[in-house]
Amino acid sequence: LATSSNQASHSETSKWLDAHYDPVANLYTFSSCIGKISPYENTLLDLPTGLVSFLMDQHEPRTPAIAVASGPFIYVYKNLRPYFKFTLPPLEVNALEQDVWNQAREDMIDPLSLKEMLEGIRDKADVPLSVRSLRFLMLDPQDTEAFVNLHKAQPIRRQTVITCIGTLKKNMADEDAVSCLVIGTESKDVYILDPEAFTILSKMSVPSAPTQMDVTGQFDVEFRITVACRNGNIYILRRDSPKPKYCIELSSHPVGLVRMGKSVVVGCAQETLQGFTQKGKKLWTACLPAPVTTMGVMDLPTRGFQAVLVGLANCEVHLYRDKNLISTIKTPDVVTSICFGRYGREDGTLIMTTKGGGLIVKILKRTAVFDDRDSAPGPPLAQSIRLNIPKKTKLYVDQTMRERENAVAMHRAFQMDLSRLRLAAARAYVKALESSLTPMSSSLSEPLKMNAVVQGLGPSFKLTLNIQNTAACRPVMHLAISFLYDESLYSMRTAFFKIPLLVPGLNYPIDTFVECLSDKGISDIIKVFVLREGKSAPLLTAHINMPVSEGLALN
Repeated sequence: LATSSNQASHSETSKWLDAHYDPVANLYTFSSCIGKISPYENTLLDLPTGLVSFLMDQHEPRTPAIAVASGPFIYVYKNLRPYFKFTLPPLEVNALEQDVWNQAREDMIDPLSLKEMLEGIRDKADVPLSVRSLRFLMLDPQDTEAFVNLHKAQPIRRQTVITCIGTLKKNMADEDAVSCLVIGTESKDVYILDPEAFTILSKMSVPSAPTQMDVTGQFDVEFRITVACRNGNIYILRRDSPKPKYCIELSSHPVGLVRMGKSVVVGCAQETLQGFTQKGKKLWTACLPAPVTTMGVMDLPTRGFQAVLVGLANCEVHLYRDKNLISTIKTPDVVTSICFGRYGREDGTLIMTTKGGGLIVKILKRTAVFDDRDSAPGPPLAQSIRLNIPKKTKLYVDQTMRERENAVAMHRAFQMDLSRLRLAAARAYVKALESSLTPMSSSLSEPLKMNAVVQGLGPSFKLTLNIQNTAACRPVMHLAISFLYDESLYSMRTAFFKIPLLVPGLNYPIDTFVECLSDKGISDIIKVFVLREGKSAPLLTAHINMPVSEGLALN
């Protein structure tokens, strides 16, 4: 067992080259904050919630821009320099909240009355309170007056923050096409931004705050935005639809979301990996040995290979294709972020960061081959396929009761019908032997099959023999055909043929003509023998029952 385990471990590690490992790189991040870009360093003003690279115009050279989401802002960097700052539009302010703060500004109410009125608005209003009011309600009584004097003259603003970010191709599916930014916000909204003017092209809403998203398609044609939300559900948004088109209800909260072709793969908090269709129908479920820490897509277009990378809390990274585990990578620490793609001149580079701040870089070998067979222990895949069993109808239940009550009589009737069927088959077989209009024969020693067809009303008949080699790949050669018949009744132009080489699977027709010499309206059997040259024992024999001639041969 130890030898087998070591061989399996060596087989997995042999697929990757260990390009770099720095356990003290001090990189603490998540997969949403890793992009396929060139390495450089730039200081951010606040903690980021997501990072993407995208092409914002057609200008040469085609240098991608970097969009970093942080708080209510998106910072766009181009050519390693700050390029643009986008701010989310402010949200609607509660009218009652605005009114009570105006009264406080005019010193019409004291801080205690302001607090009581804001608490009443918070419990009943449809529009949430602003951050200022929420912070005020958390203060101790002795601090409220100073807070009111400091903020009462400032206008009230209600600002949301960005929770996730992605990209959507504008009008072409090419890899270097211009892309729009797609952002999810804490206010349960999803925005699509123009890549050049950074104006809002489309706004959609979901029932809960989005935490992760996956985007596919083109904005001007058709697109799908798959959004995992804080309420534990996944919603699918489509073009020209401000509300979700489909909903996937999960048994536990999603912790990872990627798209594989036309299916959506979700990592759940209950240590499972689940696959769904684009319309939300569940396809499969795979159990995991540890909680999911991060997920990513491994896409190799040059090989036509695509799989899902799943980082686990047991210091492993599993590679799944559908529900099949096809590879396992051992890591020195728990992986918290993962990204696969082109890095430098290598198309298959895997970059991972760990819980302790380490950086791992692996390169896929060009000779690496992944087996589609499931390497996970347990029952076979076919055992988990659900049978399509129809529902029990009233007719089905009635028939079941009838079979129970009349089992003996039904069995006797079945045996009688079976005996009649066997008798009818036997009679039909005897009749076919007696008529022998299209006799067939096959050989046990050689892969040969032959059937004969007689055409004509007489006294001249055309006899066609169709010979076929039934072997898989072996040709048959050195064969001959001989006819045995009553020479007082029939004459044949050629009674002996040499058969050409028989290629497997092809039908070889051999024709000859038979003349009937009798005018007494009688017929006989012509025997056909297939022999190997130089041998007297036939390999194949057929009896042809000739029809009665309707004329006399002219000499």
